Amino acid sequence: MASSKSKNKSSDSHSSGNRIVYSEFGSTSTPAAVERSVQELPPNQQNLRVQASRKGRKGKTVTVITGFQVKPETLTQLLKQLKNQCGSGGTVKDDSLEIQGDHTQKLVEVLIQLGYKAKISGG
Repeated sequence: MASSKSKNKSSDSHSSGNRIVYSEFGSTSTPAAVERSVQELPPNQQNLRVQASRKGRKGKTVTVITGFQVKPETLTQLLKQLKNQCGSGGTVKDDSLEIQGDHTQKLVEVLIQLGYKAKISGG
């Protein structure tokens, strides 16, 4: 009986979940060091593409705006503005904006008014 208790104690001391075996980029305690820097360009230097897409969305049409070189905070503010203009929902995915529905013409006009260089992409 005493031997089984000693086995449990020794196995508990080896199974500490905080032990780092390998780390490629150094310490994980400073996430700001690993975070990629985003160079935020002014709107007139960004070339945006506006495209209506239905791929992988079960037949639903969304308008995708790509080509942004801004911080995520700026993207979320811009998304809110564009959603209000279109009267629909949307999301930020991988440095691009997705707005529900086919609003390519309207979004190009709004983006040009905001100072962006925007073009309709695809057919």
